[in-house]
Formats: sequence, structure tokens, C-alpha cells
Amino acid sequence: MCESTFREVSPDAPELQPILSGLFGEYSARYGDYFARHKEQELTEWYLPPQGLFIVLERDDEIIAMGAYKPYDPQTAELKRIWTRSDLRRQGLALVVLQALEQRALQAGYQRLFLTTGFRQPEAVRLYTGHGYQPQFDLSGDLERYGQPPHDGRLRFIKVIGGYNVAEAS
Repeated sequence: MCESTFREVSPDAPELQPILSGLFGEYSARYGDYFARHKEQELTEWYLPPQGLFIVLERDDEIIAMGAYKPYDPQTAELKRIWTRSDLRRQGLALVVLQALEQRALQAGYQRLFLTTGFRQPEAVRLYTGHGYQPQFDLSGDLERYGQPPHDGRLRFIKVIGGYNVAEAS
């Protein structure tokens, strides 16, 4: 069995561009132009150490999964771009990436993680709720309702990774 290793990259790295294109193509297939009206401006420096990070998981010199974080506020990192190659899904690679990002964000001094996923990504919702992320929305019922006004289609999650968690103490 081949060993997988993480490597830090710039989001502008040429080898990452086909992977990002695939990710955004997948979003387009699921959502069409739904999120075009809420397009976020992003800067490369947000994903560079020490405040940010972009990592790829590689096997046999091929990128098989990726993830990133950027600052959300001084204590909170926002997780982004968690993706696994489509032919390697359901093998726990997204969790491996998620755990690596959590560990590295904690080492960088963050105490909380924030992330969003789309209302048509139930597999992502299961991943996050199954690993300690607290949904900031009602999980019951059809998630498609979050694609209708007044909602913006984003499902928000928070997880405390460092420091004292009042919710865990009660």
C-alpha cells in the first residue's frame, strides 16, 4: 500500500489549478450559478502561513485530496476547499484532511474553526456533524430549504479546538 503525505502549497501553485477547476466544476454541477451572486473575493495571502494554510494530500506524487484554512477572526480559522478526488471517495480521506487542518490550525494559535458547506452536500454535513462541528442551522427536514430566501445556501458550522469550551463544561 502506498503512503500518503501532506504538502503545503500556495493556492496559486500550477499543479493545484486543475484540482481547483475540478472542485469548482463539481460545485457548478450541483448548484449551477446559484452561488455566483455571493461570489467571495479571496486573496492568496490569506492561505499562506502563519495565518493561513493550503495543504494537499499526495500519493505516488498525485494530489488525492486537499484542504485549506484562512483567518476568519483573530481566534477563528475558516476551513475551505476540503475536497477528495472523486474516484477515491468514501475511504476517509476527507476526514484525514480535516484532522490535519484542525491540528495545524491549533498549532497556529487558533481556538475555533468555522466553515460553510452548501445545502446540496449531505456527505459534507455528515462529515462535519460526525466530528464535533456544531451546525448553526436546523438539521431537521430538507436542507434544500436553505437554498430559498431568506437563506443564502450556506450551511454554517463551528468547532472549538482550543481553550475552555463553556458548552462542554455544562
